[in-house]
Amino acid sequence: MSSPGLGHRNSGQRLGITEPISLGGPTDYDVIKTRELEKYLQNVGLYESQEEAVSREEVLGRLDQIVKNWVKAISRAKGLNEQLVQEANAKIFTFGSYRLGVHGPGADIDTLCVGPRHATREEDFFGELHKMLSEMPEVSELHPVPDAHVPVMKFKFKGVSIDLLYAKLSLWVIPEDLDISQDSILQNTDEQTVRSLNGCRVTDQILRLVPNIQNFRTTLRCMRFWAKRRGVYSNVSGFLGGINWALLVARICQLYPNALPNMLVSRFFRVYTQWRWPNPVLLCAIEEGSLGLQVWDPRRNLKDRYHLMPIITPAYPSMNSSYNVSSSTLRIMTDEFQRGNEICEAMEANKADWDTPFEPYAFFEAYKNYLQIDISAENADDLRKWKGWVESRLRQLTLKIERDTYNMLQCHPHPGDFQDKSRPFCCSYFMGLQRKQGVPVNEGEQFDIRLTVEEFKHSVNMYTLWKPGMEIHLTHVKRRNIPSFVFPGGIRPSRPSKVTWDSRRVSDTKVSGHGVSDKLGEVKGASDGQDEGKKRKRVDDNVDAQLKNSKYITAVPSSSPEVNLGSPVSTVSSCSIKVDHSDAMRLVETSREKAGNNTTNGLINSRNMEELSYHNGEVDGALRCIIPNKDFLVTADASSCKEAEKLAIEKIMSGPYVSHQTFPQEPEELEDDLEFRNQVRSVGNTNSGPLESSMSDSAGAAPVLSSNGAGPSTGLDASWVIEELEPAELTASIPIPSVPLVERKPLIRLNFTSLGKASEKSG
Repeated sequence: MSSPGLGHRNSGQRLGITEPISLGGPTDYDVIKTRELEKYLQNVGLYESQEEAVSREEVLGRLDQIVKNWVKAISRAKGLNEQLVQEANAKIFTFGSYRLGVHGPGADIDTLCVGPRHATREEDFFGELHKMLSEMPEVSELHPVPDAHVPVMKFKFKGVSIDLLYAKLSLWVIPEDLDISQDSILQNTDEQTVRSLNGCRVTDQILRLVPNIQNFRTTLRCMRFWAKRRGVYSNVSGFLGGINWALLVARICQLYPNALPNMLVSRFFRVYTQWRWPNPVLLCAIEEGSLGLQVWDPRRNLKDRYHLMPIITPAYPSMNSSYNVSSSTLRIMTDEFQRGNEICEAMEANKADWDTPFEPYAFFEAYKNYLQIDISAENADDLRKWKGWVESRLRQLTLKIERDTYNMLQCHPHPGDFQDKSRPFCCSYFMGLQRKQGVPVNEGEQFDIRLTVEEFKHSVNMYTLWKPGMEIHLTHVKRRNIPSFVFPGGIRPSRPSKVTWDSRRVSDTKVSGHGVSDKLGEVKGASDGQDEGKKRKRVDDNVDAQLKNSKYITAVPSSSPEVNLGSPVSTVSSCSIKVDHSDAMRLVETSREKAGNNTTNGLINSRNMEELSYHNGEVDGALRCIIPNKDFLVTADASSCKEAEKLAIEKIMSGPYVSHQTFPQEPEELEDDLEFRNQVRSVGNTNSGPLESSMSDSAGAAPVLSSNGAGPSTGLDASWVIEELEPAELTASIPIPSVPLVERKPLIRLNFTSLGKASEKSG
């Protein structure tokens, strides 16, 4: 659905809180590779047919007419005079991927119904409108979610999936030409309305803040597909959703306003590989506004200081759109950015093509240990409701495990669910588990997460619409025991024969002797846990620095977000730099040293970085860095250009921001479980016996425990391979209650023992 004035823009217009990194236009190589990318996206089916596009427009038109009839009906029922009834109006707006123009075949349409002040959300929207829709033969799978953070009504209209939100304005009459981008539209509205309006307002603002909408759309289509193939597209799982990826891509478009999608994809990975989270990504300055609504500001709001990957929405009131990200999911995404960057560099050297970055992530080959979450219900309708509730809580399980193991046990949630056709009204979720990389392994050290699991199940079972038959079971499974229904066709594949980029990375690392990433589960040898590749270790260090040092740091824009970064960085083999070569290299090293010395937990002190400010000028299409008091001209190779670009990225992150830090606290969404934990520990103080429990029954978990010789020996070598676990009692180091069970089942005990230490003992 197009809007006027949202076509190609003048590339001379500056967009964003800083100057662009590069104003350079596309090379012949960029044009060729962009055409290849567009053809690839077409071939994989990311564009809908003309027939489907027309069908969507018809559905939206029909839905708009339905809400207009609805508001007139409730106006008459409330006793308004006939003139007001005739003037009563409601209007449908779209947002999300459909509004951005990047939706694919079969995608749902995010819609917003805007109604007048007398049309309430509870009685009229979720009451009368829901009743109207339920009586229409075109409507199926109607599912209201009134208690969601953003209340929504989900349904299918003539086979088209619709997510319908509601915003109740303070107006008696909704004009047909209503402009919801104006901040005044938020006056005298409730929180649910503000959040519901935010989707449309943010989407429209994104389209206003990118220099070239067509290039933005192609790049975003590419990155959405990449994120789905690599398993990092899911807001509810703690990764990033559609709006998050749109904001990240839009920022790259601002930094490279004249680039084609080929270069934008490459620079996406380059910039975000280098990005120092939790520096926020901003498309524009955060406005305080005049309505008194709370905006993202860690200087004032304590909870904003604990966000790990802030991606800030550009419309008032500005919010962090990625508050769901955890340290584990941030680690996974950062590693994927690094992989993407490596592939793009290989593509520039003609060592890879567009198939390579989109190779699916082999989730069930990546880890040795998994957590399986099975849910079931009595019928399809109950399962749909139960499934939606459980999915909204799964992120808490990741957070709880991180909290209770002090981030030593890392979780990788799979963003989708799987269904066993032999078991109706059931579905399963999986989470990969591994020890934090680069941490020395103490013999006999183990992770006991029974209390953690019990706490999670307790929170899930608090579902207000719970019905008999709604059950949840959690089980620890090893890779070799993963159920076959998760694989295509229900057939477990043999060892992969196809050579992929990931498998080549493993092979190359083995040959070079630098250790192997655990992601493919092929780590062997006593020292691999400590000598794993530097890239993964750097990722872990950056992500977990806050937790390790018991400090969180977040940044906000200063009042003057101007950074003088002007000229384009050449993508060819050389660039012109107006400085003696030794001075240029010294600039790079000095900048690195200053950046390192003024970095705390991954953030750079802005005042010190301002000392590195420099001015760029474009001469004959090459990068010319004009350093004060330097008048030398040399030609540097591509690596020098990359270093200059790296400095520009550092400047973007550090220049406009002021650091804030505080001590960590319990995540807000986990505070509800504090009473439950206290009850468990209080009961535990009167019980001295060990806890015997099972994962698929009422298994709980405790924080990290250390056990040397207690219970059956279950060894795990440096490749994290867990031997079969026997039913056993485990004495906890903190008081926890005894739970009588009818039968014992294997519990989750991840016992990590260094193979090297075992060899020393045997020797």
